[in-house]
Amino acid sequence: MTEVKKATAAPGVFSVMKYASAVLIIVYVVLLMFQTSVSSRSFDTVASAVEDSLTASSLKERDGQRFKRNFGLNSADYEGVLYYSSESGMSAEEVLLIKVSNTAQVRKVTGAIEERIADRTDAFEEYAPEQAKILADAQLTVRGRFVFYAASPDAAQYRAVFDSSL
Repeated sequence: MTEVKKATAAPGVFSVMKYASAVLIIVYVVLLMFQTSVSSRSFDTVASAVEDSLTASSLKERDGQRFKRNFGLNSADYEGVLYYSSESGMSAEEVLLIKVSNTAQVRKVTGAIEERIADRTDAFEEYAPEQAKILADAQLTVRGRFVFYAASPDAAQYRAVFDSSL
């Protein structure tokens, strides 16, 4: 009688793969939670910190009408909107902070911002490449119900202020 041997992989390989997969899933969940962390800070507290960082800039605070014209969004639909932009039409500089009322609004807001960046990049590419570069280096982030956008040579600094204010 001939004995039939079953071909099997080393039992340790499957154990290692199982644990490696579990570790990767845990790391992914932790990173996801960190990225979308919810802040207990009020809009006014976060907006005040961002505004303080803008005092030395040439940006001017804008009203809901300008926000609606530039982004196609109604400021009354959100818990808070802070919008600053350059007085010059030849400048791509602007800073926007929005606290959405619910997480479903995040996609609408980020889509409007991305559309504005694309439109303005197209407009500036030919005659103001330095402004197109500012748009290419813009900072856009979502943290919980806060959406932050900055197009400026100081965009990274403004984002750091935003991040630390949460």
